[in-house]
Amino acid sequence: MEYYINVEPNVYIYVEDINPTGRKTILFIHGWPGNHNLFEYQYDQLPKQGYRCIGLDLRGFGQSSRPWSGYSYNRLADDVRAVVDELQLRDFTLGGHSTGGGIAIRYMARHKGYGVSKLALFAAAAPSLVQRPNFPYGLPEQDVLNIIQDTYENRPNMLRGFGDLIFHNYVTPSLSDWVFNLGLQASSWATAEIANTWLHEELFNDLTEIQVPTLILHGLDDKVCLFPLAMAQKRAISDAELIPFEACGHFLFYDQLKRFNKELVDFIER
Repeated sequence: MEYYINVEPNVYIYVEDINPTGRKTILFIHGWPGNHNLFEYQYDQLPKQGYRCIGLDLRGFGQSSRPWSGYSYNRLADDVRAVVDELQLRDFTLGGHSTGGGIAIRYMARHKGYGVSKLALFAAAAPSLVQRPNFPYGLPEQDVLNIIQDTYENRPNMLRGFGDLIFHNYVTPSLSDWVFNLGLQASSWATAEIANTWLHEELFNDLTEIQVPTLILHGLDDKVCLFPLAMAQKRAISDAELIPFEACGHFLFYDQLKRFNKELVDFIER
């Protein structure tokens, strides 16, 4: 089932609801610069095991509205809350990849984990994607500034460069092209504004407010959200389990597809 959910005047979030009668619900928040289709190989498999899978496109991405503004973590978390309210979701697992993981963490803090029984973080961009005086483990700020500049000057070239970073193991050229084309479906201004958000958003305090069981899946060879970010998440969240993925990059749900699905299902069933 497909929906367009109104989250503020003239802004609609696209949602795909797969197996609505499933016995347990997982709400997926995708990472930058893709859309809900990045979780295609979860949507293919998890409903076979009885799960309801819900994917949304963040504003500016995929089939959602493309407003000029509204790309702070607060606003994006509020968009998620509007989806939760409209679909009347309760007792669900919230899963977020990369920037989507950061948004999921802000949702847990800002909305007190409303409706969420478990949290799953996949290569999450938290507590900070960029290096800070008190946190030297992220990317250099200049790397993000380069992404923003390249987005405005040659977005396809920027996306190709990002695509070279996200996989550790070999993927076919056709799969790489597919991910590239998902990035092209986003608006250029949303792509740049999310990158600008990385420079200003910190989630150190948000992590400490998470009060539900949390699974952290993170590749040891991640070149985008470096593995020390996962270690910081584990230290800050009171009830968290960190599972490192060896020989695995940023897109761990492709690099180690079968293991990713198994670890997620095992967590939900505990």
